[in-house]
Amino acid sequence: MSPFKTLARFGLDAFLLGLIGAVVLAVVWPDLGRSGGLIHLDLFTNYGVAVVFLLYGLTLSAERLKAGLLNWRLHLLVQGATFLLFPLLVWGLGHLAGGRVSDELKLGFFYLAASPSTISSSVAMTSIAKGNVAGAVFNASLSSLIGVLATPLWVDWYLAQSGHGLDLGAVVLKITLLVLAPIVLGQLLRPWLFGWLSRHLGLVKLLDRATILAIVFNSFADSMAEGIWSGHGVQTLASIAGLALGLFFAVFLLLDLACALLGFSQEDRIAGVFCGTKKSLAAGVPMAKVMFGASATLGVVIAPIMVYHFLQLVAASVIARRWGARLS
Repeated sequence: MSPFKTLARFGLDAFLLGLIGAVVLAVVWPDLGRSGGLIHLDLFTNYGVAVVFLLYGLTLSAERLKAGLLNWRLHLLVQGATFLLFPLLVWGLGHLAGGRVSDELKLGFFYLAASPSTISSSVAMTSIAKGNVAGAVFNASLSSLIGVLATPLWVDWYLAQSGHGLDLGAVVLKITLLVLAPIVLGQLLRPWLFGWLSRHLGLVKLLDRATILAIVFNSFADSMAEGIWSGHGVQTLASIAGLALGLFFAVFLLLDLACALLGFSQEDRIAGVFCGTKKSLAAGVPMAKVMFGASATLGVVIAPIMVYHFLQLVAASVIARRWGARLS
């Protein structure tokens, strides 16, 4: 079996290899991708964020959202897990960790916790496990929309605890221009462009993922150029992986217990745990670029969500296939 087919069995694809490649290239040649560097990649990434969310607006289906609208208990569970359970759990664990975890990594994990759920893998895993696909589509899409405002508000609150905080007015303006406006424009253009879009999905996906890879490359190159990673080695990456995996299973088990206590059907339980445990790399990385700009610490901040992205796909894929086989 080829490596790509093996990756695909776990919900992964060449995009993962691209992420790893972008980080490795940033380590060995930071001057190529850093802001103001040889190819001035920051000029592309600044506006590439708008491209990502324009494509999201074009692909967001209002009809599929309506199909899952009435299941309010499932919606409360998923959104509560995404925007309350995750941030509060990570905030509490950060206090318990004290000085054993650097401030940059604590911020990275809190940013991960405050990020919205991902649409594609939430829906895919729910479908594989034979769950409520309409509910998954609704909640994953709603989460992305709520995250446009909830994520920066959470991050501002977190930073304010240490006497810093975002320039919230400037961040809201940037999010309005680079995130909200493109989503709205995409929805307005959808009746005219969706036919073309559906015929060129490969090109659309390539553009979307190329933008994310460019932001990752630029962020890690800036971090390397400024020496931010000098105190973080393989041990740090192993710690990120361990913490991310522990976080995934902690939330998964809590949500599974909540579904049982609330008397959810098997289909709703599946949608609840797979949507409520996911975090979106596709939305998280561009929004981090909007909030933190060309900060040299951005590479460290987005490291947890990148690692979590990989681990959530592997873990959720294994669970989804087992549940799906059991219900066949």
